[in-house]
Amino acid sequence: MKAVAIVQGELIGLKAKVVKSSNPDYVGISGSVVNETRNTLVIRHENKDKTVVKDQAVFQFTLSDGTIIEVEGTAILGRPEDRVKKQIRRRW
Repeated sequence: MKAVAIVQGELIGLKAKVVKSSNPDYVGISGSVVNETRNTLVIRHENKDKTVVKDQAVFQFTLSDGTIIEVEGTAILGRPEDRVKKQIRRRW
């Protein structure tokens, strides 16, 4: 259930880490999500803002209760305001 909350929820303010990517420069970027667009996440990493293309990466998000959820970037593609309204087909 928490995975659905991540996909439909607000990502700004969450702790994020890039764990896999087709671009090796993205792997290891971690910090707080400070902005989100349709295709990118901006993560504040070591006091610098790093822009990561969503469909090229797999992210780990840490929720406020300490739960860590791994999400494919393709699952969070789209404008944040549209993604919140989107219905998710559950496959489990």
